[in-house]
Amino acid sequence: MPLRVLLADDHDMVRQGFRALLEREGVEVVGEAENGREAVRLAEALEPDVAVLDLSMPGLNGLDAARTILHSRPKLGVVLLTMHTEEAHIVAALRAGVRGYVVKTQAANALTHAIRQVADGFTYLSPSVTQVVVNAYLAGREAPPNPLTPRECEVLQLVAEGRTTKEIATLLDLTVKTAESYRARIMEKLDIHDTAGLVRYAIRRGVIQA
Repeated sequence: MPLRVLLADDHDMVRQGFRALLEREGVEVVGEAENGREAVRLAEALEPDVAVLDLSMPGLNGLDAARTILHSRPKLGVVLLTMHTEEAHIVAALRAGVRGYVVKTQAANALTHAIRQVADGFTYLSPSVTQVVVNAYLAGREAPPNPLTPRECEVLQLVAEGRTTKEIATLLDLTVKTAESYRARIMEKLDIHDTAGLVRYAIRRGVIQA
């Protein structure tokens, strides 16, 4: 029985390319999502063996989507696709339960290998990512935990993308007052006092792209 995979990337041509690659390798693509929220919904509805998520997606990035998916389906294999090889991103992904971290500049067959490894219960890291993890371990560095809760991370991304408080409330099924409260709490936790500062923070953390 072929592996069942969910693909999530906000670029249609990228998804088409990955689908063609995986299907040639005997992997069944059971669904495609163009943003993190759709990926969460499809992961619940389709119950794939592995979810392949692009890290940088609008509305809800791949890492926060992975956290949400793994909260309800902790045994699901998740592979993140990204251009980011910074230590903070890698550590955050591993802490969230992501078992595959593939850099997009790698050869295309690396994705298939990562999916099979993760489906079998193993962890796959691109070679450049492995080196970052090893260097951090040897140096004895401990990456600081994210000060924000998963819901606060969602609100941060939407604020950084330019969404109004009313739009955020609608997207997250909150009252406007609750959305405002989340925004104020984020600013307090991060000691940032304007929207421009939140945008810069979100870019540094890889929540959104510059």
